[in-house]
Amino acid sequence: MKNVKAIIFDAYGTLFDVNSAAEKCKDKIGDKWEEFANYWRTTQLEYSWLRSLMDKHKDFWQVTEDSLDKSMKVFNIDSLMRDELLNLYKILSTFPEVKEVLNNLKEKNYKLAILSNGTPTLLNELVKSNNLDSIFDDIFSIEEVGIYKPSSKVYDIPIKKYQIQKDEIVFLSANTWDVSGGGNYGYNAVWVNRNNNIFDNLDYKPQNQVKDLVELLDLI
Repeated sequence: MKNVKAIIFDAYGTLFDVNSAAEKCKDKIGDKWEEFANYWRTTQLEYSWLRSLMDKHKDFWQVTEDSLDKSMKVFNIDSLMRDELLNLYKILSTFPEVKEVLNNLKEKNYKLAILSNGTPTLLNELVKSNNLDSIFDDIFSIEEVGIYKPSSKVYDIPIKKYQIQKDEIVFLSANTWDVSGGGNYGYNAVWVNRNNNIFDNLDYKPQNQVKDLVELLDLI
C-alpha cells in the first residue's frame, strides 16, 4: 500500500452505526430492537440491489423508508414511531474510534472521501451532525450514476475525479459484498470486520481485514 493516494470509506456500517437509530428507541421497541434493526438494514440492502436489477431506481432515502415500513409491520412496531426512527437515521452515530482515526489520517495528507449509497443530502447531514465537516475532500454518492453498489459504475466515480489508478485507492467497508465489489474492481479493499463475521464467497478475498479503523493506521 505504499502507492496509496486516496483512502475512501463506505458510510453505513463502516463509519456510521446503522443500528444506532433503533438502539436509541430500545426502551420503546423492547428486547427485539437489535433483531429489528438488522432486519431493517437487510431489507434496505435487498431493495437497493433489486431496484438496480429492475432498472427502477429510487434514492436511498426512499429505499430506507420503504424498508422501514415493511420492517415495522414484520415486528409489529407502532406506526407512530416511524418519524422518530427516520429522524434518528438521519443522525446516526459514528463508531467510537472514527473521528480520532480520521483526524490522524487527515494530518498525513491523504485524500479522504466517502463513497456511499446514501444521497448527498443524507451524507452531508450525517457528516455535519457528527462534526466531521472538515475531514473529507469529497463525499461521493451513487446518485451520480443512478445505480447502487456493487456496480462498477459506482467504483468508477473516485477514479474519474482524482485521475488515479485503482490500486492507488484504499477502500474500507464493513459490508463483505462491498469489499468484494471494490476488490474485484481493483481497489485495495480492506474489510472492517467489527463482529468477527465470516466473509462471503464472491470471488474475492481481501488481503487485509481490521477489527476497527484504528488498525488501518498500521496498514498504511
